[in-house]
Amino acid sequence: MSPPATLTRLGLSRGLGREFNLLWLGQSVSNVGDRINLFVVPTVMILLLHASAFQVGLVGMAQYLAIPLLSLVAGVLVDRWDLRRTLIWCDLIRVVTIAAIPVAYWLDVLSVPLVFAVVALANATSVFFNIGYTATISSIVPADGRVQAFSHLESSRTTAEVVGPAVASVLYRLLGVASLLVDAITFLFSAATVRAMQPYGVRKQQHEPMWTRLVAGVKLNWNDPVLRGTILGTTLLNLGGPIFVTVMPILAYRGLHLSVPTFGTVMSVAAVAAVGGALVAQRVSKKVGPARLMPWSAFLHSAVGLGILAAPALPSAVVLCVTLSLYGLTMVWYNVSTGAVRQARVDPADQAVSHAAFRTITWGVIPFSALLGGVLVEVLTPHAGVLDAARITMVGATLIGVVCAWIPLAPTQARLDRERETVGVA
Repeated sequence: MSPPATLTRLGLSRGLGREFNLLWLGQSVSNVGDRINLFVVPTVMILLLHASAFQVGLVGMAQYLAIPLLSLVAGVLVDRWDLRRTLIWCDLIRVVTIAAIPVAYWLDVLSVPLVFAVVALANATSVFFNIGYTATISSIVPADGRVQAFSHLESSRTTAEVVGPAVASVLYRLLGVASLLVDAITFLFSAATVRAMQPYGVRKQQHEPMWTRLVAGVKLNWNDPVLRGTILGTTLLNLGGPIFVTVMPILAYRGLHLSVPTFGTVMSVAAVAAVGGALVAQRVSKKVGPARLMPWSAFLHSAVGLGILAAPALPSAVVLCVTLSLYGLTMVWYNVSTGAVRQARVDPADQAVSHAAFRTITWGVIPFSALLGGVLVEVLTPHAGVLDAARITMVGATLIGVVCAWIPLAPTQARLDRERETVGVA
């Protein structure tokens, strides 16, 4: 069935059908909403609630807490539920949850604990949604079209990363905390597009015990030495990265005194570099080989974070633009190379449970790293001032990646070289 004319005019895919186009359209809009949320929530906390660094870290933890706690269970449950209804309910829950922040502000009851609860619930719902929409692709797109489908979805995500922060900064300047209502509306739009799709992914009866599948996913990753190396390396990398990202708004607003529009522009410019990294990642991976690109991209991703030390001696906005651009570009290279290596070693039938286990383990440290970033700045500020406290914390975070992530990834590269895996390794 061909997509409606309106979708065709929007440049959506003719070849993947009406159902995918509706899903893609809804995701493209809600991706922008995600970026609005990620920008506005810490801005509201710092500028309106005057939250401490510890409180910023606490809410940063809430943004990731559900991933290690729920991913494995969500993967099994979503596989048993009606996929279309699951996505609709997840979107509707996020509409109500996110709208609670501006409503609470207008009622003069907004507080850090309330923001924490909202962010935690929205993130928990997103865990179920993300697993469900990945499974949806398998239900509505033929096997020979899935690479194209995921390519379209990835393009939408990276585009949102480019325009999202700039849009969010403009919305915040115009609407203040009410800009989160725009975020809520994007999820309402997503629910409407899924509702317009034909029924698919009906509830399935599963006879295999949940615990059996959970254990199988973990064993798949741990028993293979290469997969184990990617898990250890990514986990160590995730010890430092969330600290860096969580403290960044504190550094920008309180340490370097950047305005909201300036910081939004910095984040958008950095996202452009990440998109550029995605465009050339395949070429770089082919030339270097994904196994070699893994440790080097992890090393560079961490090392470039040291660039923040150049501010404010050099123009702060320029320093952050360059540092975050290289930070995002090398992270894309790491994700691409790791994904290529892992996919080549896992049977297609086990990809979902293997990825759920990988994400649960490697993302399990992120909530605590995010909290640690806020705690360290809070502890150091009375002695060093907020600027130096933020810089010391962020430099320490980058050094974790520089030193630690290399340790399990370099032997993984050497093993793949010996095995001569057919994943593009030279």
